[in-house]
Amino acid sequence: SIDRENVLQKILRDIQELYDFIIIDCSPSLGLITVNSLVAANSVIIPVQCEFFALEGLGKLLNTIKIVQNRLNQNLEVEGILMTMYDGRLRLNNQIVNEVSKHFSGIVFNTIIHRNTKLTEAPSMGKPVVLYDIESK
Repeated sequence: SIDRENVLQKILRDIQELYDFIIIDCSPSLGLITVNSLVAANSVIIPVQCEFFALEGLGKLLNTIKIVQNRLNQNLEVEGILMTMYDGRLRLNNQIVNEVSKHFSGIVFNTIIHRNTKLTEAPSMGKPVVLYDIESK
């Protein structure tokens, strides 16, 4: 269909007044579902893992966002970049945070989401993280 990038936008248009916020969580891919989400969105928060290859993905995503802004959703705004899976003990993680902050100053959030092994352990124990380790950050 010629209008395939607008499917999600049309669906959400009918219900958006019922909610203060609608959060669309996308997989790290630049396929049709992500494009649909960007077309339907008012703004985007870009999570970036503190890993080397995440920088390459960030560049591709920002390129896709620019294309969507130019062709499909002129109102789409980048709220900011959120650094995730950060481990302050690792030099590479600190370098990634510094590089992203330097190249994208003004749009990188001050808040950084730290790596938490309890998040990966909890599903294997069949429990949500809040029950697996109630003291977890």
